Amino acid sequence: MKICLLPGDGIGVEIVDAAVEVLDAAAKKYGFEIEYDKQLIGGCAIDATGVPLPEATIASAKAADAVLLGAVGGPKWDNVAPDIRPEKGLLGIRKALGLYCNLRPMTVSKFTAHLSPLKTERAEGADLLIVRELTGGIYFGEHNEAHLNADGVEEASDVELYTRPEVERIARFAFEAAKKRRGKVTSVDKANVLGSSRMWRKIVAEMQAKDYPEVELNNFYVDNCAMQLVLNPKQFDVILTNNIFGDILSDEASTIAGSIGLLPSASLGDGTGMYEPIHGSAPDIAGQGIANPLATILSVAMMLRYSLNQNEAADAMEAAVDAVMEQGYRTPDLYAEGLKKVSTSEIGHLVAQELLK
Repeated sequence: MKICLLPGDGIGVEIVDAAVEVLDAAAKKYGFEIEYDKQLIGGCAIDATGVPLPEATIASAKAADAVLLGAVGGPKWDNVAPDIRPEKGLLGIRKALGLYCNLRPMTVSKFTAHLSPLKTERAEGADLLIVRELTGGIYFGEHNEAHLNADGVEEASDVELYTRPEVERIARFAFEAAKKRRGKVTSVDKANVLGSSRMWRKIVAEMQAKDYPEVELNNFYVDNCAMQLVLNPKQFDVILTNNIFGDILSDEASTIAGSIGLLPSASLGDGTGMYEPIHGSAPDIAGQGIANPLATILSVAMMLRYSLNQNEAADAMEAAVDAVMEQGYRTPDLYAEGLKKVSTSEIGHLVAQELLK
């Protein structure tokens, strides 16, 4: 199986290296072979080629069975032209691969519930899945950079645009996911203000009534959903959102889990899937060996399940992460007195060894 590796910028190199060690262990134990092709994306691609997403990267990703991404961006590239910012590489690869569905699971385990900003009893046991539309909406709408209008006043605009097919395909993914979980979808919009949200709500309701009557559907405005995530995260099963709302809510949900360094994600479409941790490139700690690679390792577990048809290996990888956590090993972001502090590479090695047992 061919994997396109995109370590990217900042801590991306370290966390991808750790995850690859664990994936190699899974391949060894479960009898499959992995072929890697490492390519550039983001800031490092700008430095090397002048663009954040070289054609060679797109070609490698399309030819692969799956893509593993680290992170992109950093202050080094804050002042480059808007059309070649590192984040353009991320948006571009999603568009090139047709990755319209982003899955972000958030589970609060007994190992991390005490780290949540919420009371432990409120956070522990929360288990939700955010299904985020990924290739439409305001991020991909028409952008007008700051300019002077006819009255000499500076203005800028960004267009939020969705089509019925875009809403239907992401809603279908959410409903199907809910059927395999606890049978509840919370659709998030701002229908009291936005025309695009009113269309979104109408289409989702039509689909539920026609094709998924067994799935419970409720609708939250995005501001209420943000509040409810804090008040009672355990009320949610599957959260269905557009691109920008999902971006914001998934980061909020990750904080509830106790650490953004623990949450994986999968970006799926009709072809090659891409897997990445939801955190950023953390340039302030890059190269120090203190970044937490567990979100990346858990993203690899999602890769095994959704793209490589290796469900047993995926289950074993997730169990190995839990076992290492149970044994008290932590990277510095999760460390507390009485635990065992380890580096990025060390915790990756520990998970790999646990997997091989």
